Amino acid sequence: MTKSILFLTVAAGLLLAVSTSRLLAVDASSKEVTITGKALCAKCALHETSECQTAIQREIDGKTVTYYLTPNDTATAFHKNICSTPEQVTATGTVSEKKGKKMLTVSKIEPVK
Repeated sequence: MTKSILFLTVAAGLLLAVSTSRLLAVDASSKEVTITGKALCAKCALHETSECQTAIQREIDGKTVTYYLTPNDTATAFHKNICSTPEQVTATGTVSEKKGKKMLTVSKIEPVK
């Protein structure tokens, strides 16, 4: 009987730990951030992708960090503004990581005035 109660307590604790860590991970990745940096084409300017894609570069602690915009209507519509000429922008969206690259799903992007 004591072993059963101990087993159930440990199982419940593990279940709680796993579900809590997943909730925290979802909450952290869905938090909107606003970044300012130089928007440029990842294909034409950076030569890092096979298709045109907007990327935003900014300096963090003396290092250049590149955020690749996840293709959506907002990112696609804005791309024509920076494909041939980089521009300072402010973008709002959620950041995730995919294959070691920072991905930004933008909800809003506009030139810095």
